[in-house]
Amino acid sequence: MQSASGQPSRTLATIPLHVRWRDLDAFNHVNNSSYLTFLEEARLQWLRTVPGEWFSAHAMPVMAAVELHYRKPIEWPSEIDVLLSCERLGNTSITIGNRIVDRNDANCVYADGNVVMVWVDPASGAAVALPGAIRTACS
Repeated sequence: MQSASGQPSRTLATIPLHVRWRDLDAFNHVNNSSYLTFLEEARLQWLRTVPGEWFSAHAMPVMAAVELHYRKPIEWPSEIDVLLSCERLGNTSITIGNRIVDRNDANCVYADGNVVMVWVDPASGAAVALPGAIRTACS
């Protein structure tokens, strides 16, 4: 995967997910909002594997922005992989590139884009320094 600047981005994880019947809409394909749920689940599964403290009483991640390009409808039943990459590390944020692909054909891209996660102090709402564990996991 490449970052928005065209530079190669560091692969963080490939997360396998199952498309559920409940993810379908009236047109019998996965509803657009379910794509965001897939990305959320993949991010959380990746974060669970990050060694060290990335979440505390004074530093929690929040989603600040999302850009998602729907490339092809996902039908049921399908097995998908969500590929996560580090596009950018900032002082208080990370831009996570994402791609949703067919598990059996990685060239079949259902969606791609990125999410900006900012670490904030929940008491004040102010941005705080990106935790060292996240910086290390993405370097």
